Amino acid sequence: MQPKIGITEKNLKSISTVLSNVLADAVVLYTKTRKFHWNVSGESFMELHKLFENQYKQLEEAIDAIAERINKLGTKTPGTMQEFLQLSSIKEAPGKYPSQKEMLKELLSNHEAVIVQLRSNIDDCDKKFGDAGTTDFLTGLMQEHETIAWTLRRYLD
Repeated sequence: MQPKIGITEKNLKSISTVLSNVLADAVVLYTKTRKFHWNVSGESFMELHKLFENQYKQLEEAIDAIAERINKLGTKTPGTMQEFLQLSSIKEAPGKYPSQKEMLKELLSNHEAVIVQLRSNIDDCDKKFGDAGTTDFLTGLMQEHETIAWTLRRYLD
């Protein structure tokens, strides 16, 4: 049953597409952060191991919230790695195990790319699709990514 929440069916589909891309980026970034958590080594091992754990736990919560938002708008949520990899703007690096500094740089770059995309998505959801709820939801996600990016940036200063 299609929701009757004051947003056209066409706009609901467009918003769900936006959210599916946001979800895919979150899943790929979660997986990458988890990989770095498992494989970090060196002088600051335990500190970065815990940092990455905290970050992937934040992403895990966001993933569930994004998936539920898609369902609230009357659309099925993508749920396979193949779908996520097709929808995501974040790229994987199979077989590569960077240094601590390169892990931090890569995660920072990915979070900043997500922030830039979320700013565009927020604008679209507000102005093109008239969905204040998703606009607010995406703003909260963007703020979480900004905090993570700020933390990563501090390690690289």
